[in-house]
Amino acid sequence: MPKKRPDGIKDYTGPAGGWGALKAVAVALKAQQIVSRGAQTLLKSNQPDGFDCPSCAWPDPKHSSSFEFCENGAKAVAWESTAKKIGAEFFATHSISDIWQRTDHWIEDQGRITEPLRYNAATDHYEVVTWEEAFAEIGAGLAKLDDPNQAEFYTSGRCSNEAAFLYQLFARLYGTNNFPDCSNMCHEATSVGLPKSIGIGKGTVSLEDFDHADLILSIGHNPGTNHPRMMATLREVARRGGKIVVFNPLKERALERFESPQSVVEMATFSATPIATSYLQVKVGGDAAALKGICKALVAMDTAETPVLDHGFIGEHTAGFDALVADLETAEWADIGHASGLARSDLEEVARLYAQSKATICCYGMGITQHRTGTSNVQQIANLLLLRGNMGRPGAGICPLRGHSNVQGDRTVGITERPSPALLDAMRDVFGFEPPRADGHSVVESIGAMRDGHAKAVVCLGGNLAIASSDPQACAQGFRNMDLAVHITTKLNRTQLLMAKGNTYILPCLGRTERDSQDGGVQAVTVEDSMSMVHASRGFLMPPGENVRSEPWIVAGIAKATLGAKGGIDWDGYVANYDRIRDKIEAVFPAFKDYNARIREPGGFHLPNSAAQRIWLTDTKKANFIVSPGLEEDESTKDPSVLRLTTLRSHDQYNTTIYALDDRYRGVFGRRDVLFMNAKEIARLGFAKGDVIDVTTALEFARADRIVQGLMLVEHELPDGCCASYYPETQPLIALEDHDPQSFTPSYKSVPVQIRPAGADDGAERVIERAGVAGRRTSLEA
Repeated sequence: MPKKRPDGIKDYTGPAGGWGALKAVAVALKAQQIVSRGAQTLLKSNQPDGFDCPSCAWPDPKHSSSFEFCENGAKAVAWESTAKKIGAEFFATHSISDIWQRTDHWIEDQGRITEPLRYNAATDHYEVVTWEEAFAEIGAGLAKLDDPNQAEFYTSGRCSNEAAFLYQLFARLYGTNNFPDCSNMCHEATSVGLPKSIGIGKGTVSLEDFDHADLILSIGHNPGTNHPRMMATLREVARRGGKIVVFNPLKERALERFESPQSVVEMATFSATPIATSYLQVKVGGDAAALKGICKALVAMDTAETPVLDHGFIGEHTAGFDALVADLETAEWADIGHASGLARSDLEEVARLYAQSKATICCYGMGITQHRTGTSNVQQIANLLLLRGNMGRPGAGICPLRGHSNVQGDRTVGITERPSPALLDAMRDVFGFEPPRADGHSVVESIGAMRDGHAKAVVCLGGNLAIASSDPQACAQGFRNMDLAVHITTKLNRTQLLMAKGNTYILPCLGRTERDSQDGGVQAVTVEDSMSMVHASRGFLMPPGENVRSEPWIVAGIAKATLGAKGGIDWDGYVANYDRIRDKIEAVFPAFKDYNARIREPGGFHLPNSAAQRIWLTDTKKANFIVSPGLEEDESTKDPSVLRLTTLRSHDQYNTTIYALDDRYRGVFGRRDVLFMNAKEIARLGFAKGDVIDVTTALEFARADRIVQGLMLVEHELPDGCCASYYPETQPLIALEDHDPQSFTPSYKSVPVQIRPAGADDGAERVIERAGVAGRRTSLEA
């Protein structure tokens, strides 16, 4: 008899947003003990004279309203500006072995770290260390490596442009291009794929373009949870009669209907705005086939009498059109339907809507990029837009939805493991040293180097790398192999409990909400949103402790201790006044012309976008149609026992941070140990809802013991052959080698798996029972 558990599953029938969102904000403020101060803080979020939300990268409108925050942004602000603090007493009370047994939610919920810390292996405790001691020991540890390429310099998207620029200056002067970055795990497929298609690795639209679009194609993203401020924009498109076509394996509530907390009428009448004109539940991994189907239908509709393709644009601005058409002709509709899970008639209807639209925007998220075919998926979206000239004109273009508030900005100012010759030449000319020319490591390559003993030190500027990356087994081994590990952070997380065999340090830094006072006065930092707008962010809360320092100050301190006088860099001068950092950013990157003057204007400024101007910085000097052969990601789809797993965030989650154990819109409360499948598939495989099952990988090259145990089956509307579960709990199923070969983006969103009754093979290694499930051991247990 299969095991069953009390489910904690309820039907949630309400819309996204509305009173449910306001209640959730109030609960978050209360939980972080900042009800009064938190409300005041939120009113400064995303305002011209305030701070940039530490959550998503959705842009701010030109004319901001009295509040420009969303439910999950409010949770992020509350989480960061919490009244809870941990210092010497906490770490004297709790050993690392003790903390290790706690859930990830409990660990981060303890509060802000207020002192620099060093791990003492003899006592198994973190102990307070002075900044001077920490810098001296870290500097000595980095300086003694045999090769600078034995160090890995990780960056989280929460860091500012100023911190990121100093960080890449330090690491390149030190001698490496090893810059694993959080973008490697999300939109690297965009950064690699779009330059080959349109000459720039960013989106081409502005927020104002949504006012002029007739059609929005929304592919592989869930804005209600991952970038909720986008919902206000989609709501306006829907209310003025624009069409919104959604492609997503799961029915997500926000893409169905949304109740705006800023609408007095909707809040008073408990009404909501329908969002999706049509909602197509594409199979997990079926996006490429669906996109080919739309393109094929579009080309078939095009005749001399009734042209639907923009032949003038294609002739003047593109290359590769004939090869694309030839590939589309070889794709059979039966194969497209099998791979996508969608009917030919549905795809032809999307093509008809697209043909009628005068201006179309395609938005996409990690449901497109986090695949073994992520780069090709992105390029097929570009193909679709190019067919009708939907690049470089009002209301049209491509819109990658970046997940973190400055993940795009840190790349713009030099955090890249594959730097262009132009960037390195500019660094040489401005700073007078010859930077390393060899490509460095991405996240996947860094973890591999750490695991295999090639890397000896890792510095993490924010983030929770070992939990955010695929293959936590490899990550844990990698961190424990290190001679030196350094974590610059606001809060404690699981990665910081993976102790290096040498020294491990935690260095507490300021959050976005906090005042940054340096010798030159109170400083502002800058960030870039997902639509290339750069603007200032000014915190105003007092820091949680006198030993909490800014990221630029910490980076400069490590650089001085490691490099001494090498390069003649005035690290102290840069930290005293961030205007000096911005002057150097402008010198290296001419697109930042008049940087300091322009960030003092409300709303900031827009970086130039070549593709938006129909300037194609590609090898052909044109926008390129790029053929992506085939329709399936791999051959595992031919085995009926193999399901396609997509990993998800819950609604009470941001990246690896678990705010609480509920997922309101999907009807899951008080737990995270679930596997979503449709009722038909549950029955086909011989199970019933509520059964407890184990999930194993079906990847041929992965270990046979790669298994996630003890998940409860929950009925949810998904396509046949598909299932879904939470990230990061199911990441042990994803081998480090399971990634897009072009961008090295891990395949979080399409994992071939099989399920079996819980405990069917108790001899298999038990690799996961982790975050959100109280009292159970972590998958990273040594």
